[in-house]
Amino acid sequence: MASNDPGFGVPAIEDMKKGSIDAGDGMSASEETRPVAPDQFDPRYETTKWEIWAYYAYYIGNNGLTLFNFAPTAFQNLLYQAAGDSEVLHFAGRDRTINSIVLLANGISFAIQIVLFLIIGSYADFGRSRPNILIVLSVVAFAIGFGWLGVHQASKWEVALGMYIVGLIAYQTTLTFWTAAFPGLARNTSQLRTQAEEYNAGRISRDEYDYADTMQRSRLSNMAFYIQSCGEIVILALIVGILYGVNVRGSEANNNWGLSVLIAFATGVWLVLAIPWFVLEKRRPGQAVPPNMNIVVVGFWQLYRLVYLRASIPYFSNAKSAICSRAITQIWRLKQSLIYLIGYFLLGDSLNTTVTVVATLQNSVVEYDTLTLTYLFLEGIGAQAVGIYSFWWIQQRYKLGTKTMFNAIAVGIILLDGWGMVGVWTQNFGFHHVWEFWLYQAFYGLFVCPWYSYSQIMISEVTPRGKEFLFFSLFSIIGKTSSFIGPLVSSAIIDASPHGNNSTPFYFLFSLSSASFLLLLLFVDLKKSRAEQTRFLEEEDFLRAKLAMGDSTGS
Repeated sequence: MASNDPGFGVPAIEDMKKGSIDAGDGMSASEETRPVAPDQFDPRYETTKWEIWAYYAYYIGNNGLTLFNFAPTAFQNLLYQAAGDSEVLHFAGRDRTINSIVLLANGISFAIQIVLFLIIGSYADFGRSRPNILIVLSVVAFAIGFGWLGVHQASKWEVALGMYIVGLIAYQTTLTFWTAAFPGLARNTSQLRTQAEEYNAGRISRDEYDYADTMQRSRLSNMAFYIQSCGEIVILALIVGILYGVNVRGSEANNNWGLSVLIAFATGVWLVLAIPWFVLEKRRPGQAVPPNMNIVVVGFWQLYRLVYLRASIPYFSNAKSAICSRAITQIWRLKQSLIYLIGYFLLGDSLNTTVTVVATLQNSVVEYDTLTLTYLFLEGIGAQAVGIYSFWWIQQRYKLGTKTMFNAIAVGIILLDGWGMVGVWTQNFGFHHVWEFWLYQAFYGLFVCPWYSYSQIMISEVTPRGKEFLFFSLFSIIGKTSSFIGPLVSSAIIDASPHGNNSTPFYFLFSLSSASFLLLLLFVDLKKSRAEQTRFLEEEDFLRAKLAMGDSTGS
C-alpha cells in the first residue's frame, strides 16, 4: 500500500512534560496529572486551521509513492534484469534469490532505523529542534527521490540497492517526526482549550475531558489518513498521464525510465506540499535542557534514562533513585501494557512482512508493468480511503470500543496470510495471478489499512496519562524491531526452501498473526489496564510527595 504507518512514531515532545517528576517544580500531584497540554492556554501556540491543513498537506506529499512503493519496484526491477534467467545475484557474501535480497535489504534498513531513532529521537525531546530534524530528513528524502533519475539501468543495481535502503530510512524517519507533532496539534486546538477550561472550572468530569481529548486526536489522525488517501488518488491519476507520455510499454528501457520519472515527479509533489508545514508549524517548546547539561550531552542522557533498568518496588527508601526508573521498568508494573506491547510486536511484525512479501510477488506477477502497478495502487488507495472512513464512521455510529475495531483488523491480517499460505500448495490461488492482486488491493485497503490508525489508539489506551512520550517511544522502538526481524526470518525461509518458493514465508506469517491475535483477544483487558494505570499514578503521587518532603527538610 502506498502509505506506511501514519500514526507510528514519537508523540509530541511537550507531552513528556506532563506528569514528569522534577524536584521543586512547584506543582501539586493533582495539577501534574491533569490532561492539559503545558502550552494549552498560551495563544501563541493555539492550533490554527491553516496549520492543520499544512500538516495534512505534508502527509499527502509523503504518501509513500516515492520511496516506499515505486522505489522498491524500480529496485526489484533492476535486480531481475541484472540476474537474468537465473534470478540469482551475489550479495552479502553468497548467491541469493531476488526476493531474498529485497527482504534482506529491508532488514538492514530497519535495523539502521532503530539506531537512528534511539539517537536522534533522544534529542527531539528538548528545545525546539524537532522541526529542524524533520526538515533535514526531508531534504535527504528529496535528494534520493530525484536521484532515481540517474539510476535506471540493470548495471546500476548495486547503486539502486543503496538508494533503496537509504530512501526507506529517510521515508520512515520523516514519517515518524511528522507524526511527532500530532498530539501537540490536537491538544492545542480551540476545541480542546475550551474543554480544558470546562474541566478546570469543574463543569465536566475527568472522563468527559478524556473522551473529548481521545476523540480530537482520533479525528485528526483519521482525517489525515483519509485526506492523504484522496490526495494520493489525484497524484496517481497524474502519474498515469506521465507514464503514457513516456510510453512505458514501448520497451524495457522506457519502462525503467518511466519508473524513475514517476518517482521524481512524486518527490517534486512532496517537496511542494511540505513547504507550508515547514513554514506554518508552530515551534512549541519541548523540555528544557537539565542544569549542567547541553544539547549535545542531553540526548545521550535521555537515551540512558530510556533503557535504564531497576527493580520496581512500590515504596523506595530513596525517592530520588525511583525517579531514574524509566519505560522498561515502569511497564513491568503495567501488565496489560506489557501484554499489548508483545502482541503489537508480533502482529506488527506479521503485517509489515506480509506487505513486503505480497509486494514482491505482485511486482513479479505483473512483470513490473508500471501502468498496471499504478492502476493497482489507484484501486488500493481508493479502497483505503473508504476503509478508514468506514471504520471511523462505524465506531462513532455504534459506539464501539477501540479493542473491538482493532480485533476486526487483526482478523483481516490473518485472512491475508491464510490467502498467501494456500499459494504454497497450489498455483490456482495464493498470489499467483494478476486478478488476485486486484482483489488484494481492495481487501487490504478496506479491512487492513485501518491498522495504522487503531494500533496507535490502542497504545494510548494502555498508556498512563502524562507518560505518553515514554511509552510511545518504547512502542516505536519495538515497532521498528518487528519491521526487520520478520523480513530477515522470511528471507531465511525462502533460502532454505528446496526450490526457493517465495510463498513459504506465509507459513510463518499465518502462525505469527494467529498467535498474536489470540494473545490480544484473550489477555488484553482495557478495564484492568485503566485500574493498573490508576494504581501506577497513585504510586507516582506518593513518590512526588516523599521527594518534596525530603527536599523541604534538606535531605
